[in-house]
Amino acid sequence: MSGSKLNMNNLEEVKKSLNSRTLQVCVVGIGRIGLPTALSFAKSGLPTIGVDINENLVRTINSGIFPLKDEPGYEEIFNDVIKNKVFSATTKIEDAIPNSDLILLSLPTPMDENNIPDYSALRSAASKLSEILSPNSLVIVESTIEPGFIEDEMVSIISKSGRLKIEENFFIGVCPENANPGEILHDFTNLPRLIAGINNDVTKIIKMIYNFVFPVELVEMPNCKTASAVKLTTNVFRDINIAFVSELSLMFEKLGIDTIKVLEAAKKKYNFQVHYPGSGVGGPCLPINSYQLLNTARRTGTKLSIIESGRKINEKMPDHTVELTSNAFKECNKSIQNSEILILGVSYKPNVKDIQLSPAEHIIEKFQNLGANVHIYDPNFSSTEVFGIKVEDNLDDVLSKMDAAVIVTGHDDFKKIEISSFAKMKTPILIDTRGIIEPQSVKQHNIIFRGLGRGDF
Repeated sequence: MSGSKLNMNNLEEVKKSLNSRTLQVCVVGIGRIGLPTALSFAKSGLPTIGVDINENLVRTINSGIFPLKDEPGYEEIFNDVIKNKVFSATTKIEDAIPNSDLILLSLPTPMDENNIPDYSALRSAASKLSEILSPNSLVIVESTIEPGFIEDEMVSIISKSGRLKIEENFFIGVCPENANPGEILHDFTNLPRLIAGINNDVTKIIKMIYNFVFPVELVEMPNCKTASAVKLTTNVFRDINIAFVSELSLMFEKLGIDTIKVLEAAKKKYNFQVHYPGSGVGGPCLPINSYQLLNTARRTGTKLSIIESGRKINEKMPDHTVELTSNAFKECNKSIQNSEILILGVSYKPNVKDIQLSPAEHIIEKFQNLGANVHIYDPNFSSTEVFGIKVEDNLDDVLSKMDAAVIVTGHDDFKKIEISSFAKMKTPILIDTRGIIEPQSVKQHNIIFRGLGRGDF
């Protein structure tokens, strides 16, 4: 790469650089979302470099090994862009940024111990950009952020050195990522994306760039803070609705009503968007996005009571999972202390290798505090250690040694397990928090069964 000479505020210049495949792209943060993003830009023919502080990840990528095996479709793209030398990775941001025209920030925004969003990675990147960003470059933030973070913080930090002035010799915008882990290629090629720049001209340039890379509808927002608000609203809507059905499931259990049957019937109404209860809500989006809006509310002196209540409900569902299990042990006059409990699934969502804020961690901790010996089986983590526990390799072998099995994650593999396999357990106790097991199917096997929100069966 050569130093940035392109004026990223000039529509014609940017158009020519796209058509000639000379626009230099740098993606800062090449994790679960950032790497597929970088690969998408490289696939379009644009020379792309990924920056990450994870030395092992960078080494793996530059060795030609694709690190996201649970992302269908991207390994072929990875092999192609590596072979054609359109994509590479580095840990040296100071080498990559000055030589790039377009900088995409795909950095994590986790929560701290007080459930306050942590923007330190973005702030650190912005501070570095202040020192090394080439004039006339365009910065696009793909990380999920609070409304106003671009205008109130990013611009100020990047401008602090005095060498760069917003809308004069550097430009900024947002395109919040919109993809589910395990389905990123599908989502990148099908789901609409939000875009916004610091002004209308920058928005048009961002739209032209993303049109070049992604075959999806691009929805122009009036400003960056509105785009961020839309992204948070869509995810928090899901968090609240999961809380709604989870709270209903707790009541339906007591009434002897099967929540799954209620929801399956309710979704036949055209305007009912179905969500399902479970052992909790995890991952890098929904819990964090709710707390981002709650943090915004605190900053603005407002209150978001429904979001706050929804979080509390979702965060108590792991405890309810433990309660269901404890009640099942009491039914068979067996103590949970010194028992052998198998956790089926530790990912925060089905069919992906990702444990970010997974409800499984809290459930395991609670069982251990009650004196149980906890084991894990998850096909995505075979032969590895998760939450300090070695993941079992063979389900059939381990089941015969267990007193109870608790389905925490609804992996497709678990839907294929024969009910008779659970009958081989010593007790046996089966807890299903994801509606995988049909309650009637366990009756003939003398299994002590509890289904979250399933009522009488």
